[in-house]
Amino acid sequence: MNEKETLISNIDKIHTTVLGIDRIRKNINLHDDVVKYIINKIKKYNCVVYKNGKNYYCEIDNIKITINSRNFCIITAHFMKRGSVYER
Repeated sequence: MNEKETLISNIDKIHTTVLGIDRIRKNINLHDDVVKYIINKIKKYNCVVYKNGKNYYCEIDNIKITINSRNFCIITAHFMKRGSVYER
């Protein structure tokens, strides 16, 4: 099973903390339900998922999402860098 399949098979375990919600909303200017938004992004066919160390990284729509691979907690999400500036 690849990383994306593993993440999708555990989609019901994805969650975040109160501080995580605030951090993600601030980082990507989000006003929606954070967990629901992230889950919908992960499910999209063009979402690239890979694992590095203890985290999964999901890249889609110029957003990089970090999820802990043990407990499926969303750590952060932010716009991906190109050079030295964030693209939005």
